[in-house]
Amino acid sequence: MPFSIYILGLMIFSMTTSEFMVAGIMPSLSAEFGVSVAAIGYLITAYAVGMIIGGPLLTVGLLKVPRKLAFMILAAIFLVGQTLGAVASTYEVMMVARVITGISSAAAFGVSLAICFSLVGPESRGRAASIVLGGLMVATAIGLPLAMWIEQLLGWRASFWAVVVLVSVSGLVGQFTIPSLPRPESAGIRGEFVAFKNRHLWAAYATSMLIIGATFAAFSYFSPILTDLAGFGAQAVPILLGVYGVATVLGNMVTGRLADHYMMQILTIGLVALAAALVVFGLFVHSQAIAMIAVVIVGLAGVPMNPAMASRVTRIADTGSLVTTVHGSVISLGVVVGSSMGGMTIDAGYGLASPLWVGALLAVLGLLSLLPAARGGRKAQSLSSDQ
Repeated sequence: MPFSIYILGLMIFSMTTSEFMVAGIMPSLSAEFGVSVAAIGYLITAYAVGMIIGGPLLTVGLLKVPRKLAFMILAAIFLVGQTLGAVASTYEVMMVARVITGISSAAAFGVSLAICFSLVGPESRGRAASIVLGGLMVATAIGLPLAMWIEQLLGWRASFWAVVVLVSVSGLVGQFTIPSLPRPESAGIRGEFVAFKNRHLWAAYATSMLIIGATFAAFSYFSPILTDLAGFGAQAVPILLGVYGVATVLGNMVTGRLADHYMMQILTIGLVALAAALVVFGLFVHSQAIAMIAVVIVGLAGVPMNPAMASRVTRIADTGSLVTTVHGSVISLGVVVGSSMGGMTIDAGYGLASPLWVGALLAVLGLLSLLPAARGGRKAQSLSSDQ
């Protein structure tokens, strides 16, 4: 793999750490700005909304810009937002900072994938995507705990500045290692918009959203479930979440190597494993042994389906920046949908274990969303055998 692909992964790691870190330092931000923890939660929502809506719009504005230049522009915009957050003196300024970083990170997600796909052949795209998307996995396993550790030692602003340094290093190294790529042709730009008329692309997007929604419906509430229902002590939860993070990294390494040749098998087996783990966890939620096994399986089978998800999208609609950025926005939408539905079932009185059942339902729907693609594959095989 070209070294520049690892730099793209470092950039995604840096930006995703910024996305997750607010959840880990909520009390400090609440005390700093004199607002409730719930209000700090809106900073997470603002970042997600920026990714979902603003990311594709910014990508459209950069479609005619060479991809390397687009990558550098997005890194600079993100640096502005992250620096604004580091020096923010009011809640309103921090809100603006989170919107800016959300918009630029979503666009950077799509451009980074488009660059990595242009640097390798079609037979290696799944593995290349696993390296870039691996930045997202490592951010959950290492980036978030590291940001929390820095916050405890040096204060929350130091965590923000640490991300500024990481993004700056990624951008500077990328400037010298990412090869100059040709300016996208207008036909290619038109092709990206035409791709959205393909119902198979929207089916792939739906599967991706359901996979991430299923995962985060459960993951978002692991901490209270593990302490209040499974009976773990509060000090054990960071360890279990660390194990979950390691499982996502290992799962991503495996799926990245297999996604190019076994894309549909990974999605099918992964969704079956995810649904089964959440159902068993829901049935035996008071068992610590079952809880630990379920956490590991969700880590191995949930988010690590990303390389297969990306491979499916590129097979349907090629490797354009807008197509991959919208895919990133769909994944972010999955986070919002899954965590929101899990919270709504708790508020509705269905109990703290209800998000596990929400996740299982979304995983089953994800399996059903694969049926049209499976039927299409069988139809293609029968046609080729008749000829």
